[in-house]
Amino acid sequence: MTKLQHLFRLAACFALLSIVLIGCAGNQKQQSAGEYVDDSVITTKVKGAIFNEPDLKTLQINVKTFKGVVQLSGFVDSQQSVSKAGAVARGIDHVVSVENDLIVK
Repeated sequence: MTKLQHLFRLAACFALLSIVLIGCAGNQKQQSAGEYVDDSVITTKVKGAIFNEPDLKTLQINVKTFKGVVQLSGFVDSQQSVSKAGAVARGIDHVVSVENDLIVK
């Protein structure tokens, strides 16, 4: 194999690697694959913690996470439940902030 062919193949490998890495990167509106997995773990932990809280177990609380920001939505029966759900979510590791959009019905 000539030196030119070897350099061409090496350049092609670097170009392919660059394309793959750019494709996996996130931006402000999209998550990278790693961020998606991290957010899924946070969502699962928040849902579990809310379900294990006796006062919140039976209420309709939806949880979504994007880049560490947890959004709570749905309906609860009191303002105390709104506060409690927010506090439970904030207590989970790697939660950046909580957007508490719960509605008292």
